[in-house]
Amino acid sequence: PVISLSVGEPDTPTPPPVVMAAVKAMTDGHTKYTPVAGIHSLREAICRKLERDNGVCYAPSQVVVSNGAKQSLVQVILSLSMPGDEVIIPVPSWVSYTEMCVLAGSKPVTVETTVEEGYVLTPEALSSAITPRTKMLVLCSPCNPTGVVYTRAQLEALADVLRKEANQNIYVISDEIYEHILYEGATHTSFASLEGMQERTVIINGFSKAFAMTGFRVGYLAAPARIAAVCAKLQGQMTSCACSVSQHAAVAALGMGLASVSAMVSELKGKRQLVLDALQKCDKVVLGPPPQGAFYVLPVISAYFGFSTPDNKVIDNSSSFCMHLLSDYCVALVPGSAFSAPGAVRISYATDTASLNKALEGFAKCLAALKPPTSSTL
Repeated sequence: PVISLSVGEPDTPTPPPVVMAAVKAMTDGHTKYTPVAGIHSLREAICRKLERDNGVCYAPSQVVVSNGAKQSLVQVILSLSMPGDEVIIPVPSWVSYTEMCVLAGSKPVTVETTVEEGYVLTPEALSSAITPRTKMLVLCSPCNPTGVVYTRAQLEALADVLRKEANQNIYVISDEIYEHILYEGATHTSFASLEGMQERTVIINGFSKAFAMTGFRVGYLAAPARIAAVCAKLQGQMTSCACSVSQHAAVAALGMGLASVSAMVSELKGKRQLVLDALQKCDKVVLGPPPQGAFYVLPVISAYFGFSTPDNKVIDNSSSFCMHLLSDYCVALVPGSAFSAPGAVRISYATDTASLNKALEGFAKCLAALKPPTSSTL
């Protein structure tokens, strides 16, 4: 059987209070349409959470609950950008950001961050990417696929660029879906909490990662009132409300505390260390700073490009490596090219420890069996 380290989904079960709330919602008859932007009790709970955890104050009218954070993201991009507008995206980045921009007719402007730089967007790189057509900056912290968590100082440096008079019309999409999955004392800072940034920032968040509710499909955005209103109107024509039962389950998630989240993060921390220890033993694999958030590692394997498999097939990119790893060792990873990191592969360690160990063993064996190019193949 194939061991998949490719899915961005916690392997822990959904917390019992959430499941019980969903059952109760059904038995209580909460199975009809809700307001497009979400039930008032959930939007109120989200506002309390944002103030408590992130230090930002919103009214329920500024929150739109959607069918997952992905829908929230695409609605913001569709609402704020016009054909020809530019959207700055630091890469490596989640696969959908650029495609959402293409859907909206805007131009994704990818800004490379390197493993040597710790995969962090610098203010200098941001400044260089800004043009008169720039409409938005997309930031994800903690980041998928790198695991980078921006410090408050790093975010302030980016905000300083956006505070310049010439950049006053640039919005920020702050994807904070992994905010509770942190390691080694890392802390999450919401971009909207920085001085002067809330009125220009749209927070994207949801329940899939921290609360292991991927199948419930509940996400949300918090934004300036005018942006939230446009997103709600767009959602009304696309999908209408999020699932009524899932919304009631989400209220329970926000009201149960973070004990289950802490337990999940504790398990993930051990698995993260397993992956890092295994990769450090692999010759020619390059690792950046240990990921401080989310549940991914993005090792660079480009030193093996040009090598051959035992049956003489050339590994010429991350996709061909992943196909070889899958077909010969039954381990599934995601090629880094999907994240604009062509020299890397993404490993998700959100799986059981036995499967993780077996997959890492297969990964190491796969690399060790590759044959370096000879003079006749150069």
